[in-house]
Amino acid sequence: MRLILLISLLIISSNSLATVYRWVDENGKVHYSDEPKANAEAVDLNENTQNEISIKTPPKANVTIKEDAPIKYAITITSPKEEATIRDNNGELTVNVSVAPQLPRGSMLTLLVDGVLTEGPQTSAIFKLSGIFRGEHTIVVNAVSQNGKVFASSSPRKIFLHQASILGPAKKSN
Repeated sequence: MRLILLISLLIISSNSLATVYRWVDENGKVHYSDEPKANAEAVDLNENTQNEISIKTPPKANVTIKEDAPIKYAITITSPKEEATIRDNNGELTVNVSVAPQLPRGSMLTLLVDGVLTEGPQTSAIFKLSGIFRGEHTIVVNAVSQNGKVFASSSPRKIFLHQASILGPAKKSN
């Protein structure tokens, strides 16, 4: 079977090397053919007139696809300062936050006081708290995605809230 295929390919390829004839008809039109005609002359084909198609594969480049490293967000509580003492009888407190780089669209900030979600989610970096009882508190700000997943947090910040007591020092009676 292979031998028959090889012989038929050789016969076909030998036919493709046939002589080309050129002639001009009575209207002055030039014709080409592989069959000789009256007044036809054989044309010598130069090697550079034959079309050759060669497919060159580009060399494989050593391209390494680098996955983008996850962005590290820095969330910093700018005020109040660490171990700040805040005196407010109403228990009101303002927390300012800075975030670098800017959070992606749809992300929000939440505020936890003593591990309990107190404010958020919000896009503003200013939290206004009220009703905080006196004593020591730890505040943390988290950046959360739209589905609620925390992807960045600030360092815990310890603060002290002082309120005037109804029970003052005992007065000396005379």
